[in-house]
This record gives sequence, C-alpha cells and structure tokens, in this order.
Amino acid sequence: MDSKVIHTYNDHLIDRQNRAEKEMLDAFEAARPDLDNAQVVVNPYLINPLCAMILFKTAEPCVPTLTIHGKRNAREDIIHTFAEGTSHVLPVVGLYEGVETRVTVALSSGASKTFAIQSQPLPEDVCRCRNISTSIQYFGTDFMFLTPAGKNLPTAYDYAGDIRWLLTENTMFAIKRYKNGNIVTGSSRFCHMPYNCTGLYEMNLLGKIYKEIRLPGNYHHDHFEMPDGQILSLTQDFHTDTVEDMIALVDRESGEILRTWDFKDFLPQNVAGSGSQDAHDWFHNNALWYDKKTNSITISGRHQDAVVNFDYKTSKLNWIIGDPETWPADMQKYFFKPVGDLSKFDWQYEQHACVVCPDGSIMCFDNGQYRSKVKERYIRNRDNFSRGVRYRIDTDKMEIEQLWQYGKELGEAFFSPYICNVEYYAEGHYLIHSGGIGWKDGYASDVLPAFINPRKEPGTDICSKTVEQKDGVVMYYMEVEGNFYRGTKLSAYHDGENAALGEGRLLGHLDVTPTFDTIPELPESSEVINSWHQVNIEEDVDRIVFHGRFARGSLAMVLLQGEKETRAYYVNTAATNHLAMCSGAYLEDDDRVIKFNISKEGLSGTYAIKVLVEDAIYQTGVSIIC
Repeated sequence: MDSKVIHTYNDHLIDRQNRAEKEMLDAFEAARPDLDNAQVVVNPYLINPLCAMILFKTAEPCVPTLTIHGKRNAREDIIHTFAEGTSHVLPVVGLYEGVETRVTVALSSGASKTFAIQSQPLPEDVCRCRNISTSIQYFGTDFMFLTPAGKNLPTAYDYAGDIRWLLTENTMFAIKRYKNGNIVTGSSRFCHMPYNCTGLYEMNLLGKIYKEIRLPGNYHHDHFEMPDGQILSLTQDFHTDTVEDMIALVDRESGEILRTWDFKDFLPQNVAGSGSQDAHDWFHNNALWYDKKTNSITISGRHQDAVVNFDYKTSKLNWIIGDPETWPADMQKYFFKPVGDLSKFDWQYEQHACVVCPDGSIMCFDNGQYRSKVKERYIRNRDNFSRGVRYRIDTDKMEIEQLWQYGKELGEAFFSPYICNVEYYAEGHYLIHSGGIGWKDGYASDVLPAFINPRKEPGTDICSKTVEQKDGVVMYYMEVEGNFYRGTKLSAYHDGENAALGEGRLLGHLDVTPTFDTIPELPESSEVINSWHQVNIEEDVDRIVFHGRFARGSLAMVLLQGEKETRAYYVNTAATNHLAMCSGAYLEDDDRVIKFNISKEGLSGTYAIKVLVEDAIYQTGVSIIC
C-alpha cells in the first residue's frame, strides 16, 4: 500500500523574527557603521518585501530625516523625521516594486546620504490595481490598505495604484492603527474553519510582530481599541452549539480575557433571520464599535439583518436598526420608525462595519443580500445593489432617518453579497469599500465570490472597488483584482514613530480542543495510512494542524495516543455548505480535504498520532512531545 505522511515543525514567526532582529543588531553593533557606510537590510522581519531598515551611528546626537523619493516627482516624496540620538535604526516603509527606490537620510548636523534600495520580488499572484482615479493633491502620500478575503495577501496601494506595502503572511480581517502607531490585525495562523485564526497580531508596518494575543475562542472579523488601551475582540465559545456571537475584553499586556458578552443573553436566536442564517451561525457578528459617550457597544449581525446596540456595563439591549418585519412582537419596541423622505429610505440587509459617528448617527455598509426578510421577496444579485449608508437615530422618539447613501445608483456594478466596510473621516467625507464583487457571464454572480476562481472558471471575475466621497463628489476610486475584506487609508509613518526593537511575545492561550468520548473498538493496523488520504501534520509551539482527505460521510477520527491517555478528535466528513465565507484563506481546492486545529493546551507527554478510518486504526509514524 502506497503510504506517505508529511510532518513539519514550524517555529513561530515571532521566534524567527526575534532571531532575525538579533542577527541584524549584532552585526550593527559589531560594525558600528557611520552614515556613509550604513547597514541596509531589506525585509528585516521576513514578511514585508517592500520595506527596509537603515542602521548607522553618529558621534554626536543628531536628528535624522528620511525621504523616500517618489519615482515621478517630488510631490510623491514620503518624508519623516525621527527622534534625536547617536544610534539610528530607521524603518523604510513603501519601497517601489521591481525598481530601485532612492532613499535619502539627512542629519541635523548637515550630513546626508542617498541610498538606492532594491525591494524583494512580490508573489506572482499578487492582486494588481486595474483602475484608479484620484490626484496627488487629494490623496497625498497615504496608502490604501486592503485586507484579504481569500488566499490573496494584505496589500497597500499609493495614489497611482502602485503596490507599496505587502505582507507575505495572510493576516486576517481588519487592520486598525492603534494610538501607539502599531497596527492590529488577525493572526495568519489557522485555528478553526471556516476562517477563525488563533488571535490578534500587534505589529508595525515593517511586519515586526510585538505580540500575538491568542484567544480560547479564536478571533474573527473585528476588534476595537478601548480608551484605556484594552482590546474588544470578536470571538465565540466552541463548547456551545453556536458561533460568532461573543465579544471578549482582552488585557493588552497579558492577553488574558477580562470579560465576555454572550449575545444569547439578550437576543433571541433563530428568529427574523437573513437568507444566510442557520441555527449554528444565527447572528454572525462581523463588526463592533464602542461609544464612550453612551458607554455602549454597537454590533453588526449579518444573519439577523440587524445593527444592535447594548449597554457596556449591564448588557441591556438599547436599540436595533433594521427591518422589523418577522421579528417577534416583544422585540418590536427596540426598532425605529422611519421618518423624513421615505421615497429615499431603505433598510440595510446582511450589513457590515457599523460605525458610530461623532453626532451619534450610525453608518454601515449595506450589502443588501436578498434585501427582504421574506423569502418570497428575495432579490437576485443582478437586480440588487450595495451601498454605504448613514442613519440619524432619535432614541427618545425611536425614529430613524436616512441622511446619506452611496452605491444604490450603481446597481449590480457595486454589489457585494459579503464583506466590505465604510469609514467616517469628517462631515460629508467618507470611505466606501465594496470588496466582494463577483461576476458570472456578465452579471453579478449568484455564487458567493469567495467560491469563484477566475483562473479556472471562464466567464467569471472577482474584484474590489474602493471609493472616497467628499461633499457628494467622488475624490478617489480604485478597482483591484480579487476580493478584499476591508479598506482603510493610513500614512506610512505615525507621528514620533521609530523602529521599536525587542523580542516579540506570545500572549494569552488557546482553548483545550474538545475530544470525542467514545472510541470505536476497531483493529489497529501496523500500516501507515495510505497516501490517498494526503495526511499532512503541521506542528508548532502551541498546536498541530491536521490535514487529511476523506470520503464524504465516512467515519474518521484523529487519535493522540499517550502513555496515560488516548485523546480522540472526531473528524466531520459531511459536506458543508458555507453560507458565510468572509475569508476563503483556509479553503482547500479539494473539498474532501479536512483540516482542523488541535491545541496543545492540556496535553502533557509524548503522543503518537493515529488515524481511524471506517473499520481500522492506521499509523502515521508521527509523534509529538507536549
């Protein structure tokens, strides 16, 4: 019998970055170069090919100013001044792809040096800008950061559509810049289908990870920095029968969970569902926002077509924005009555990215999927629209008025059945990102674009469209290949930012992976499981990820056999129809391939990994030590 099992052990990315930084700094201290002989390291933290570090010493304290020269004219120059010192470690963010980028370091002492820095090549399948319309006068030297919704990568584009930043790790969901200048985003480590990752990365734009904060219920979709610096994160409890219906308050320094909110405590389940709802994913929270003025949290439940607000302290439900049709009678008091010009009013459906504006009004991206609470009135995607929308609400009178929208007038050309976001910059100045557009034979696809592969399916296409509107005028428009979860505009540098050094840390912890109580009494074969099953066991410091191919409906289990115990993990081989796939990063080309995470939390000793398939238990030849 042909048999082959692949087993790899991967050091955590933080450990690899710690070693790379130490080697860089050791070489720097040994050489102690001056500016003329400065040490230039491209991609110092291994995952950003469009960045570098310039390291040099000066005899006297001085202030360095860095200029990353534009390739067209000086108006494109990115200029940043760093803190005074004698040991200078300067991050260079925003190298051009495929050409040498001129970078000048000018010192307050009068000395200067211009370097020609060659970036590293980008992956072949990077998502390119197809069309962009803006100006350097409007957009300046900021970058538009797009976060992946599939196997594409986090990517940022300048005003001309050039890629100026990219991570070769598929970090997940929202990118947000926190007050200290770091960005926080989902980790690139798979933990639970369909798209849950281990937790959050706090990192700089070079790609240096300062912290990975692991969560027992994993991370998905969104997070929010609280006024005191702690983090609200979307999560769930995998020991219950539901998902994507919890928030955790996480300590930024320890990674420990300080508090949780379970939506089942204040919302009814399996009522007033959207067209994508099922009992397991009854709410599907895809966004959250803390409002200090009202001490409340606003969340976005895609599978109830509802933006929901509740009290931070008591969890008391305050109000719901959404179509009240089909909601129970005892819930109607939480809904608003539309007022104003009702000919221009539309409820939102399967929305994303709720935002509380400074005046208390509410913005979101109205995906519009199905655009009805009643199945008989569902709208086909080709006849539908998506949009950014802003509502004024009066919580005393329980009235709602539509103040603004963008996208309805574009019809199916701007339609995204999933993902997307809006951002509020100032009054009348907004971002609208329609990141989940898919086409089939010239029409908006009826298949969720996460499952479309234009390279293999003739007549299909997927793309993202990002717009900035100011006082009713479109000031920025960009279309790129591929679907992207969210868009956000950031500068390459943050005020006072330098390259903070020091070892990254792994915080928090994963949950104990649930086991199956009963192990069938089956004969144990001495043979290694055959290669048809494509067993691949990826191991790292805190978990293993098991990959294997199984016939649909077959009995399968992974067994961890130790000296004192055997732990059994049930493998669900039933066909799964994902009605919500906000990131297809973990999808396999062969839908018979199953992969799941087994946490090392709670394991101790040496375990032989075996696989139960139908009528026998097979060897893998792999053992792990925990």
